[in-house]
Amino acid sequence: MVTNEIFKNLFIFEMANNHMGSVEHGLKIIREFHEVSKKFDFNFGFKLQYRDLDTFIHPDYKKRMDIKYVKRFSETRLTENEFLILIDEIKKYNFIPICTPFDEKSVDLIEKHGFDIIKIGSSSFTDWPLLERIAKTEKPIITSTAGASLEDIDKVVSFFEHRRKNFCLMHCVGEYPTCKNNLELSQIDFLRQRYPDVSIGYSTHEDPGNFDAIKIAIGKGATVFERHVGLKSDKYSLNDYSSMPEQINKWLSAAQEAFIMCGVSNIRRDCSEKETTDLRGLKRGVFARRRIRGGEKIDLLNTFFAIPNVDNQVLANDFSKYMEFTANKEIDINKPVLLNDIKAKNLREKFMQISQSVRQILIDSKINLPNKMELELSHHYGIENFEQWGAVIISCINREYCKKLIIMLPGQKHPVHHHEKKEETFHVLYGDVTINLDGIEKEYKPGEIIIVERGVKHSFSSKNGMVFEEISTTHYINDSFYEDAKITNNKNRKTAMTFWSDWLVRPS
Repeated sequence: MVTNEIFKNLFIFEMANNHMGSVEHGLKIIREFHEVSKKFDFNFGFKLQYRDLDTFIHPDYKKRMDIKYVKRFSETRLTENEFLILIDEIKKYNFIPICTPFDEKSVDLIEKHGFDIIKIGSSSFTDWPLLERIAKTEKPIITSTAGASLEDIDKVVSFFEHRRKNFCLMHCVGEYPTCKNNLELSQIDFLRQRYPDVSIGYSTHEDPGNFDAIKIAIGKGATVFERHVGLKSDKYSLNDYSSMPEQINKWLSAAQEAFIMCGVSNIRRDCSEKETTDLRGLKRGVFARRRIRGGEKIDLLNTFFAIPNVDNQVLANDFSKYMEFTANKEIDINKPVLLNDIKAKNLREKFMQISQSVRQILIDSKINLPNKMELELSHHYGIENFEQWGAVIISCINREYCKKLIIMLPGQKHPVHHHEKKEETFHVLYGDVTINLDGIEKEYKPGEIIIVERGVKHSFSSKNGMVFEEISTTHYINDSFYEDAKITNNKNRKTAMTFWSDWLVRPS
């Protein structure tokens, strides 16, 4: 999840017009919500709304008290000096001062009054003249998406990204109050997935008694939360979507509980000692199937897995194709294989190094590959000697006909061998390859074709790395006969690995 420190666990108290046009009432709101917020370890902002009413309301409608918003905005009007008193109080209690402008003149005033963050209301989401003015400021931006189409959201995100603005998108439903059926909280998932480099928040208008929605929003990864707040008095009532201090206390407590339950993000959690102990008890230990001699390799043939395990015992979980275990001393039948009794070698780093070298050759070759690739690493004299002796084989199909891709690293050789059942044709696709057929050696370049008949001893090598296509009759296991008996007797000379095509564009 992408976030920004100023947008991390930020809870915004939206006063809007709940100050009711009274500075004293507004100050009381700020003070009482400070008493609630000081009990919680979150970042808090207090938000005002600015409208230049002399230009915001059409001259012909300024006295129309029968129009809802004209009446509300007119009756709750504050002067610039009165707003400054509220701002001073917001800063006094260490709230981040935030403001929503609804016109360009209000943005001028926001800069003049020193607000830290500009919030764009949903109704202004695509008010392009206003957005252009806001984008000219140096302030972080929060913008609500209520009612916006996906096309419009894409446009606004692109608008701010191209201007290198630090901004947060808020999921919001512009229904006051919002019933449970219309909360659409999964939009938080949608926005996070579509805009992974943008902080995502949640602007709420649900019933003030709903303390579940905030938990869900946090669980879905929102990092900024906005709630309308206000106070009832003998003189002033409160709308159905604004919260009283006791409701905000429960709302923040629910948020705190949600953060605790969600735990850490962007990193893997630490396991508790109890969890580790409990899981250890369920894991199978490694035991000797027969007497294992000192110096002998420990593998699936001479061991078995069972519970209970004992302290310091090798576990089944430790066995993988990347691990090599050798006994330091004799281990009796049915006895646990202890870490003190073995020498362990982890070859994973070696395999990953090889895979990255092969990946680079495939990228350079520009060969189109299947989505899923079954790679076989042939390491004839051990993985530690792979860069000298070996090859990587990608199996494409094996029916009555067979197709493989053979990749070799620079300086790598594939030892002398022959086949009794299959006939092969090599088509060089990339790089250089030197092929020895029955003692006759020749260098080949991309585009050339080489036929290898049954029974013909052959080997190949590459100076600078290569890829060739092997087309043959059916491939049979145990149909490769090596001149060097050490290779034939090495039962662990192949390692299978699976990769998907995005491996070529995204490192393992």
